[in-house]
Amino acid sequence: MPSSPRPERSERRLVRAAKRGSREAFEELFRMHWARAHRTAFLIVRDGAAAEDIAQESFVAALRHLDRFDGRRPLGPWLNRIVVNRAIDWTRTRRLRAEVGAEPWLDDCREAAVEGPDSRAEQVPAPLMDALGRLSPERRAVVVMRYLLDYTPSEIADALELPTGTVNSRLRRALDQLGAEYGE
Repeated sequence: MPSSPRPERSERRLVRAAKRGSREAFEELFRMHWARAHRTAFLIVRDGAAAEDIAQESFVAALRHLDRFDGRRPLGPWLNRIVVNRAIDWTRTRRLRAEVGAEPWLDDCREAAVEGPDSRAEQVPAPLMDALGRLSPERRAVVVMRYLLDYTPSEIADALELPTGTVNSRLRRALDQLGAEYGE
């Protein structure tokens, strides 16, 4: 029985085809990475509709700049960097606008709107999700990537183009803040 191609090789083949303009290849890459991109955006922005917009915009940006992507590397971390940066920007903009009223993301996270085989978000208690929402976007991003998406600090550093020390510092400060707010 013939073995199927390794996922990395299959992804590389799809990236090469997408770079040449193959719509089918891009659609397959979209299917492969959509759930994680959406989950990443949601865990940072805490708003289902915004997370969907951010994930979609990130895919459009990735497609537009696919020529800049190093095809020898996996696509997921590069795409997640785009998603995380856009989610952080969205959160900053929202804070600057200082919208008044109830926070709709609280209802979204209580409903455990994030699902998926590699997601632990559905196991996160609502009070902790609320505390995550009070972190700065930069701290929330590294906590989400480290503890909910299982990135290592060096992978986070690579994805966000930060020194590993900065990632570790943000993680430490975020965990200290969460511990103080969550009571641990």
